[in-house]
Amino acid sequence: MDFVTGSAPEGRYEIADLRRCERDGQEVTVHGAIHARRDMGSITFLTLRKRDGVVQCVADAGIDLTGLSEEATVLVTGTVRDDERAPNGFELAITKLQILSTPAEPLPVPVSKWKLNLNLDTELNLRPVVLRNLRKRSVFKIQEGLGRAFRAYMEGQKFTEIHTPKIVHAGAEGGSNIFRLDYFGKKAFLTQSPQFYKQMMVGVYERVFELAPVFRAEKHSTPRHLNEYTSMDFEMGYIQSFTELMEMETGFLQCAMALLAQEYADDLKRLNLTLPSVEKIPALRFDEAKRLAAEKYGRPIRDPYDLEPEEEVNISRYAKQTWDSDFVFVTHYPSKKRPFYAMDDPADPKYTLSFDLLFRGMEVTTGGQRIHSYEGQVAKMLDRGMHPEEFTQYLMLHKHGVPPHGGLGIGLERLTMKLCELDNVRHACLFPRDLNRLEP
Repeated sequence: MDFVTGSAPEGRYEIADLRRCERDGQEVTVHGAIHARRDMGSITFLTLRKRDGVVQCVADAGIDLTGLSEEATVLVTGTVRDDERAPNGFELAITKLQILSTPAEPLPVPVSKWKLNLNLDTELNLRPVVLRNLRKRSVFKIQEGLGRAFRAYMEGQKFTEIHTPKIVHAGAEGGSNIFRLDYFGKKAFLTQSPQFYKQMMVGVYERVFELAPVFRAEKHSTPRHLNEYTSMDFEMGYIQSFTELMEMETGFLQCAMALLAQEYADDLKRLNLTLPSVEKIPALRFDEAKRLAAEKYGRPIRDPYDLEPEEEVNISRYAKQTWDSDFVFVTHYPSKKRPFYAMDDPADPKYTLSFDLLFRGMEVTTGGQRIHSYEGQVAKMLDRGMHPEEFTQYLMLHKHGVPPHGGLGIGLERLTMKLCELDNVRHACLFPRDLNRLEP
């Protein structure tokens, strides 16, 4: 009888292990893929790609490299030698090499190059191999760090993680940008937002968060839109002001930048990125932000109820020039352009207790305080021509009591895009879904 105990194999090293140990002269075994091969006559340099970076390996004429091509996976044993010129400050003098697998065909693109210079469609068609490029890979390590920081910060602030349905009976945002589907003969939709369920769970745990996909049937193809993206959401109860939500997000961003600086320095360096300062973030009212940007940059206000993309760019530009901030909160959006659950400002009901966060010219967050009164929520539904009887389950929250609350949703891909200085949000999505793309 054998038993499985959960133990890990011994004697396999990762780059982080070799960085920490007294390595010079030590014999180690590592695995990885051949990222690049350079034959120099009597010796051959192999770049071994691992999950946490690359290792330079050197094989002399005595090592059999027959059949060894780029993207072959190998098990290498060798002696570590300190070398400041090599990645991570060391190289591996190979004493034994075992080929684990070999590719059936050569790569369609040279992933070992620093920059691939592919057009977007070609890159996305070849996504499974293009992502092996070190710089492309680093984008998603940065994205990993953002997700880690969000979860860590929320847990540190005593939020409970939840998992809400993605097949729903009604849209949370309304409008036409919703995917319809047949659910065993019933009409159903892919969720636009976990909004209803987040609010329901405030009545249970007070503070909740989720990282999950959401779906928008946007019938356009722009550098800022995806039809499926990852939303980092939280909802919190017993707030005294919607500004508490903005403070919470600022705290998350501070946590995220600290984590990236500490644990993702290699990826930041590979992408030549400088992290933005988030010590403090300016906040402007919607009407004031539009006016200031229009006056400063000579662009007339065309839509008094929403921000156009060019206005987002100009408001961010104003914040950078005035306060040296890459982020800016825009508050008090018009009620006309906010969802039915947004709480109107008691001082001026034409506006709401809501906000967006702009980052380097693009909205990456929408949030605000919600209506918590049953009578108030029903009245706003009726005022918008909605039918409260279609929202019985949602209104149960209000009918049976819920504290003042609010929350927000952060677009993970957009945040990654702007942080990594990319020109299209598809570069910040592993396998993007847009108007024309359903694979890979």
